[in-house]
Amino acid sequence: MNFLSAYPPYHPTPAPYHPTPAPYHPAPAYKPAPYHPQTQYKEEARPFAFDYAVNDHYTGTNFARNEQSDGHNVQGYYSVVLPDGRTQHVKYTADHYGGYNAEVTYDGYAAYPEQHSAPAYKPAPYHPTPAYKPAPAYKPAPYHPAPAYKPAPYQPAPAYKPAPAYKPAPAYKPVYKPAPTYKPAHY
Repeated sequence: MNFLSAYPPYHPTPAPYHPTPAPYHPAPAYKPAPYHPQTQYKEEARPFAFDYAVNDHYTGTNFARNEQSDGHNVQGYYSVVLPDGRTQHVKYTADHYGGYNAEVTYDGYAAYPEQHSAPAYKPAPYHPTPAYKPAPAYKPAPYHPAPAYKPAPYQPAPAYKPAPAYKPAPAYKPVYKPAPTYKPAHY
């Protein structure tokens, strides 16, 4: 009798699987960080001065500016050439109490050149030349058909010559010389 056949087969029943769902936790509501404005520092006004000028005779560009400040009051000057040909000069001062005050002067006189309307178009009078000859009428060139195609006479291809065979260079064979053996001296 077989040892395994003496016992009935064993099939255990698996335990029922009931996973426990994770508890629901809603996402936390957005709460912005508290607003902390940056500390504002009132910087003390600093003195400065600059100036520049351009006078290009080729294009007629001519202007300049100069300004300086002691940190509280600003004084300046600028000049520019106006389109009517005059030069405008402005000298100004500015501060926190009196505001902006300017003194404007002009050099030269305004020039307004007269505008002339373009003359009416008048075509040049037509005077036929007595020696005028009309161009000859078009005549096409005579037609000459191309010569008929004649193939070249047959010539057999040259006999086949194989390319020379590749012969490798002889291999390098070092000459082996055994090293001398050490023979101890006998005492």
